[in-house]
Amino acid sequence: MSKPLFFLLALSAAAFAAPKPMEIYFIDVEGGQATLIVSPSGQSMVIDTGWNGFNNRDADRIAAAAAKSGVKQIDYLLITHYHADHVGGVPQLAAKLPIKNFIDHGPNFEAGHKQADELFNAYTAVRDKGNHLLVKPGDRIPIKGLSVEILTADGNVLSKPLPGAGQPNPYCAPTPRKADDQTENAHSTGSLISYGKFRFLDLGDLTWNKEMDLVCPDNRIGTVDLYLTTHHGLNQSGSPAIVDAIHPRVAIMNNGATKGGNPDAWQVVHDSPGLEGLWQLHTAEAGGAHNVEADMIANLDSKSDVGNWIKVTALPTGEFTVTNGRNGFSKTYTVK
Repeated sequence: MSKPLFFLLALSAAAFAAPKPMEIYFIDVEGGQATLIVSPSGQSMVIDTGWNGFNNRDADRIAAAAAKSGVKQIDYLLITHYHADHVGGVPQLAAKLPIKNFIDHGPNFEAGHKQADELFNAYTAVRDKGNHLLVKPGDRIPIKGLSVEILTADGNVLSKPLPGAGQPNPYCAPTPRKADDQTENAHSTGSLISYGKFRFLDLGDLTWNKEMDLVCPDNRIGTVDLYLTTHHGLNQSGSPAIVDAIHPRVAIMNNGATKGGNPDAWQVVHDSPGLEGLWQLHTAEAGGAHNVEADMIANLDSKSDVGNWIKVTALPTGEFTVTNGRNGFSKTYTVK
C-alpha cells in the first residue's frame, strides 16, 4: 500500500472512531430556566422554557440556540415545575419548533390559584397535542446516546442510591433544615444526565429540605462534573449538604441581573470542595464581590438585553469545555 493511501485511511479511521460531543446550552431567560441538551445521536431535550410574553423573547432565544446546534425539533421537553419562569414560554416555543414528548411530575401542587391555574392550563393545552410522560424518581428518559435519570418529582426523591453512590454524607450534620416549602418548587423534577463518564445535575428549583432528603444521611447521587445551581442561586436552595457532597467540578449559575445569585448561596458554591470553575449567566447586581470574573459571565449589563448563552461541550471521557457566548472565552476541564 502506498504511503499517501495508508495515511488517508489512517485519518479516516481516526475520524470515524472519534466520539461526537454532547452539547448543552444554558440559555439566558432573565432569571428563569431554559437549557437545551443535544445528544451525540442528534436527539434533543429542553429543560424548561423561560417566561411567557416579552415579545417572544425567551422562545426566540431557545429557537436561536436550537438553530445553532442544528436542532429542528424538540424530542423531549422536561418541565421541572409550573412556575412562570419555567413553564410560561411553552406556548410560544411550540409555535416555533415541533415538540414530540412532554415530561412533567403530574398535577400542579398550587392548583386553585388563578395565575397558577392559567399557567398550567396554557401548558397542558400544548402538552395534550403531543405525547405525555409522567415521571417519578427512578424513571429514565429514552434519549439515544445519553442516560437521563429522574431523581426527584412531585415532592418525592430517589429511594435507592445510584450505582457507585450511597456513602454517608458528612456535610449533613452541620447543615440545619429549614421550614418545609409549600410551593411547586419542592415538587421540582430533577435529573442526572450522563454521557459516558460525564455527569450533569439539574434539580430545577428544588428547595432546601428536599435536597437534604436526597443526600442525607447518605448521598444517593454521588459526585458530578457539572452542576446547574439549584433555584438560580437563591438561598432557599443549594445547601452545603448537597453542594459539598456532589463535589461539582464546574457550576453554572442561571441567575438574572436582579434575581438569584444571593451572596450566601454563591459563597457555598464558590467554596465547594474541588470546584474548578463557576460561571454565571448574569452579573448579580446586588452581589458585589460575590460575582466571578467578567470573562466567565455571559451577560454583564442588564440594560443590553442581548441574552448571551453559556455552552458546554462534553465528551464521554469526562472532559468538557465551557464557552461564554458573549466573548468566546472558553476553558477545557480535562479528565483527572
